[in-house]
Order: sequence, then structure tokens, then C-alpha cells
Amino acid sequence: MYTCIILHNMIFTDEGPEAGNWFDPETPGSSTASSPPRSGVHPSMQDQLSIRAMTPNRKTLSPSMGRTAVASVVTLCLIPVHLIVNRFVPDPYMDEIFHVPQAQHYCRGNFTSWDPLITTPPGLYFLSLAYIASLFPGLFCMRAVPSFSDSCSTSILRLNNGVLSVVCSILVYEIIIHLRPSLDDKIATFRAVVLSLYPLHWFFSFLYYTDVASLTAVLAMYLLVLKKKYIFSSLLGTVSVLVRQTNIIWLLFAACTGVIEFAQSHLKDREEEIDKVRTAMQNDDFSDIHKGFTVNSKLRKRRVNNGVRNQKKHAVATLNPMEHSSGLLDEIYSIVIISWNHLLEILVLLSPFLMVFAAFVAFVCWNGSIVLGAKDAHAVSPHFAQFLYYGVVSSLFTFPIHFSFGQAATLSHQLLKNRLLGFLQGFMALALAFLSVKYFSIAHPYLLADNRHYPFYLWRKVINRHWSTKYLMIPFYIYSWFSIVCNLAKNQKKLWVLVYVLACAATLIPTPLIEFRYYTIPFFFMVLHTDIIDNISWLLLGFLYLCINFFTMYMFLFRPFSWAHEAGTQRFIW
Repeated sequence: MYTCIILHNMIFTDEGPEAGNWFDPETPGSSTASSPPRSGVHPSMQDQLSIRAMTPNRKTLSPSMGRTAVASVVTLCLIPVHLIVNRFVPDPYMDEIFHVPQAQHYCRGNFTSWDPLITTPPGLYFLSLAYIASLFPGLFCMRAVPSFSDSCSTSILRLNNGVLSVVCSILVYEIIIHLRPSLDDKIATFRAVVLSLYPLHWFFSFLYYTDVASLTAVLAMYLLVLKKKYIFSSLLGTVSVLVRQTNIIWLLFAACTGVIEFAQSHLKDREEEIDKVRTAMQNDDFSDIHKGFTVNSKLRKRRVNNGVRNQKKHAVATLNPMEHSSGLLDEIYSIVIISWNHLLEILVLLSPFLMVFAAFVAFVCWNGSIVLGAKDAHAVSPHFAQFLYYGVVSSLFTFPIHFSFGQAATLSHQLLKNRLLGFLQGFMALALAFLSVKYFSIAHPYLLADNRHYPFYLWRKVINRHWSTKYLMIPFYIYSWFSIVCNLAKNQKKLWVLVYVLACAATLIPTPLIEFRYYTIPFFFMVLHTDIIDNISWLLLGFLYLCINFFTMYMFLFRPFSWAHEAGTQRFIW
């Protein structure tokens, strides 16, 4: 649309006002040869130009310049840290001891070998093969490596995640400008850079884990759903599931978003029709009903007038049955009605997603579990407390938005607006959180035994410090989730917020092990759809992320330690 406006202005500048003449093909007998030209702006462009004129002093870059700026800044931040990490930690560490050898097997063409301790599908290894295949000609010409298999070193495999991290930052920028088209491009660039520094994403950009590839594939899938390119989106959704199988939840989330967007577009069309009907009602265009009737009594006249009024109300109600409704149930009803009326069209649009989901269900039935290896250690468990932990962690990573006097006042006002409903919501939240903490708080053996992970210390020093500590944290859990939902509901449909919460629950609750890196994908969806308009908040977030990244990388590189019962150097990691 911006390109059309620019071309419009260029034409007027170069060719003068004659370029503004246009022909109306809807007019009977109109043609470019016979009908007189009209001047001015075409009606189809008038609304867009009005919106453009209402946007105050928007400084714009070209989309390619914005992408280039984001990619350049992120690359400059990644390269030196990547070199330092490979200098101090040249050998595979932690989960890399499984992923790196498996990728090297694939580089040697040995696709039948599989480590039974690997829990995720081989999507990351295939992406690495494609990446290394693009590098190998240059490396071979420079005589850096003698063969293709030798190019699959630990440092080059780690660099694969660095490249994906740059791609991910560009996708974040694209989603930001798509969701907020009036946002200054420089501000959008800055926000994308800040989110690329998110500690749980940034840290694993330097190790050969599945997290960065998983987030990149999911965001690419979601961006294409927003752009209504469902076939390509489902293909990237397949890639995301092949990288990490729990991404099937986010594929369904993207499909639901597509349905909501589809219903929204049809609701807008209905609103335009409603405006026309109301205009007709105001102009008394329903007076044609009176024609052909002879009213001989006041009673008959009253009946006719009542009939006219009823037809007017029925016309509006038929076009928009939810005219005066904005609740969650009303949104669900409205979308269900629209989806049912366009069921075939929706099934055709979303059939690629349904095919991927059906293939996934078939795989789970054949495999007997959602994970590939180490099934006993990663069995599905009802870990409802994990859902609560995510709320607190994500709120802390966006503390300027959630932990402020203004936000606390807003939440209090929301609960007190309807005191009975607020009391019931608070009571239900307290009851469910208490039951989750008491009966569904799992201490996985890996969590209790591995002191290399930060959750180990949070569990011992905070959550499990005293028998009462985990219960005292319940108000923080509830406040965090209420704040997240409240902020999302300001700009998103209530149904979208519900789908997001359900997707978070479906992803996190079955996971018995507390791993903060599992929170990355839901966190990005939360931040991208939260309207953080205060630039000071973004500056504070950037500063917070830089401090955390400096601390975690310093601890990882320069504070190694050893275990008495196991040889080798151990390092702190998320």
C-alpha cells in the first residue's frame, strides 16, 4: 500500500494533474475510450490515504533497510561472543554431546545411526546439512576443510544457530511492523534488537541446541499466517515440528489465529453492510414497504409501522448478531457462526495444517510417546506448577510493564469493577493455584541432581527454601498471569488471548522438568502482542537483558568448576 502511495505521488510530480484522471468501469457504457475521465483520488484509495494522513509524522525506512539494520546490529553482537565461546569452550558441552555427534553422522551420510538418548526429531540436523552445504564450496576453495564431513565441526554447527538467530531477529521485526503498521520503523528496529537480546534466546544462539531453530521456524510460520499464506505457513510449521515436536501446539495456535483473522475480515465486511442498512433506515428507504397497502385504521397503521420497525431490527441483527456484545462468549459465538457459514472455505484454507496434525497424531500412535528417546525421563506428567512458573518468569523479564503502580492500579480496577465477579475470579485463581502447587509441583530428578542449571538454585534457595515458601509465592503467580492476560486483552480479541493461554498450558503442563528455555516461544508471542508504547520501558528491558547476558556468559566462560565423581569441566548454564 505504501508503494502505491509513493508511486501515486511520483506520477503526480512527474506528469502533472492529468495523471489523476481515471475512468469508472462500473458506470454503464464506461470505457477508457468513450467515457469522460474523472479527476481526483479514486474512492478505493481514499480510505487508505485518510489513514495515512492521520498518522503523525511517521519516519519511515524502506523494509529492506529495516531488515538490514536489524540483521547488522544482531550480527555485530553475535560474532565476537561466538568467537569467545569457541575459544574457551571448543568441545561439545551439555546437550551438545548428543546433538553434535548426531549431526556429524548425517554429514558423513550415515542417516541410519541414531542416538537413543536424543528426545527431539532430526529437523535441526537437516537444517545444519543445508547450511553447511552452502558454506562448503567456499571453505573447500580456501582449503579450510578437506572434505564435507570435516566441515561439520562444533564451531561451525554452533554458527548455524548464530545465523538462525539473525534470521529470527528479522522475523521479529517483520511481525512488529505487520502488527503495528503505524509504528516508526526506527522504533520497530530498536524493539527487534532488544528482543534478540532476550537472555534465554541469546544464550543458546552460541550453542548447538534446538531452541533457536525452533523459535525461528515457529515465528516464520506465524508471520505467514498473518499474511494469509497458509500453504507456506504449514510447510514451515512442519519444519518447526521436525525441530521440536511440542511445536505442534503452536502450529494449532497459528491455525486458530488464521480462523480468527478470517472471521475478523468477514465481520468488517458485515459492519460495512450494517452501515449501509443504518443509512438506509435513517433515510427511510424502507418506505417501499408501504407501497401497495391501504391503511384505513389507526390499528392497521400501527401494525404496519411495527412491522417496518421489526424488519429494520431484523436486517441489522441478521448482518451482525453481536452488534452490542464484546464478551468472550459473544466472540466465540460470533466466530462459530461465521466459521460454520464458511466451513468449506476454512477447511480448504487450513487443510495443510490439518494434514500436518494428522501426521503428527499418527507418529505419536506409532512411536508410543511424543518424545523419541529417553522416554522414561521425559514422560508426560501433570506439572501444573510449570504454568505458574512461566507467568512469573515472563513477567520478571518484562518487569517495567507488569510491576508498576499503574499496572497494579489497573488490575485492581478491573477486579473491583464488578466486585462479585472479581471475587469469584480471585477465589478460583487462588484455589487452582493452591491445588497446582500442593499436588502438581514436580521435582524432577534432573532438577535435584544437576547444579549446572540455574533452576537448581532457584528451586533450592527460593521455591523449596521453606515448606511455606511455595505457598507464599501463589499471589505472585496469580498477579503475573492476571497482568499478562490484562495487557494482551487491551489489543487482542479475548478469544485470541484464551487460545494463547491454552497453548501455553498445553506446552508447559505436560513437561515435568523445569527448563526456562521452554518458555521462549510463549514469551515472544506475549511480548509481540503486548502494546508496550513507552520507549523508556524498552530501554530498561534492553539494559536488563544486557546485564543478564553479561552475567550468564561470564559465569559460563570464566567460572568453571569440577565434580568429584565425574571428570571434566562443568559450567553454569540456563
